Order: sequence, then structure tokens, then C-alpha cells
Amino acid sequence: MLTALSALAVAVVTAAGGIVTAIVGRRQPRGQQRRDDFTAVTDKLGQHIERLERRVTEQDQRLGEQEEENERDRARIAAQDFALRYLAGWCRTLVGYMRAQRLEPPPPPQPVPDEVVPYLHDLNN
Repeated sequence: MLTALSALAVAVVTAAGGIVTAIVGRRQPRGQQRRDDFTAVTDKLGQHIERLERRVTEQDQRLGEQEEENERDRARIAAQDFALRYLAGWCRTLVGYMRAQRLEPPPPPQPVPDEVVPYLHDLNN
């Protein structure tokens, strides 16, 4: 009889534990929480990816604008270079003509800056 009572007590405790486990398990479905966490993480990652994609497209646009600006600057510098070469050639022709006529060319209106001297090859000729 003692054995039957102890078996009954063990069965009651086991049944109560099973019921408590079932109730707790139904209150907090672990799989659903994991799915919700995964969904929240993937949503956040999606937002970060979209933000990074926007930044990349904005940087591409800025890079394109900078390349266009660089191209305009190169064209402007090339035109200025051509104009300066033309003027320097014209001045050399004028000085050559004056020397051929035995005239003395006028002195420069002001001292020649040191930054310009390397580009004027026939300054003292």
C-alpha cells in the first residue's frame, strides 16, 4: 500500500508539473518570439541597407557633379592656356618686328613677377 501511495504521489506531482509546463509554454510561445525577433532584426537591417543605398546614390550623384565641374575647369584652363600662348606669340612677333625696324621695344609696365619668369622664355632676348 505504501508503494501505491508513493506511486500516486509521484503521478500527481508529475501531472501537476506537466500542467504547469503546458500553461507556461502556452503563455510564452518561444517559436513566435524568435520569429518576431527575426522579423524585427530583418526589418532593421532592411532599413540600414536602404539608408546605405541612398547614401551610395547620393555619393554617385555628387561624384558625377564633381566630374562635370572638373571637366568644365579643364576646358576653361585649356582655353586660358590657348589665349596666353596666343598673346605671348603675338608679343614675340611684335618685339621681332620692332627689332627688325631697329626700334627699341618698350620696357614692361611693371617688374615681372618671379612666378611668371619660368613661362616667359625669351624675356631677356
